[in-house]
Amino acid sequence: MKPTDTGRPETAYRHEIRVTWGDCDPARIAYTARIPWFALDAINGWWEHHLGGDGWFQMELDRNMGTPFVHMSLDFTAPVTPRHRLICHVWPTRLGDTSVEFRVDGVQDGVTCFSGRFVNVFTIADKFRKSPPPEEIRRIVEARIPAAQSG
Repeated sequence: MKPTDTGRPETAYRHEIRVTWGDCDPARIAYTARIPWFALDAINGWWEHHLGGDGWFQMELDRNMGTPFVHMSLDFTAPVTPRHRLICHVWPTRLGDTSVEFRVDGVQDGVTCFSGRFVNVFTIADKFRKSPPPEEIRRIVEARIPAAQSG
């Protein structure tokens, strides 16, 4: 996977979000608290895209696999507004023995508005016990980590 000049792989999953008036504060930009919501919606979309429609809900209930967050960090570089669609670019950057890390870049009208790092731990959902990812998940994630970021 060749990264773009932004460090984003060309194969990053693209998740479109329609930012609305209701997402905004009196300053006419998205409420700060909406930004993590947009990013998490995009990561859920990544899972759905790569697992044949199964997102976090189906992973938890049908696969007995949880992925609770253990870390989130965001850097803001431009305001998010309702003027343009928010395109969230999502890709895994690391797969550990029991965790996965995603990067999410939120872009509007060609301008990066935020970049975030999100780390989940894999669990056996009904026991809430840390676990390695199932082999199918490991293969899917490993195949999508850019070469420069793996290892």
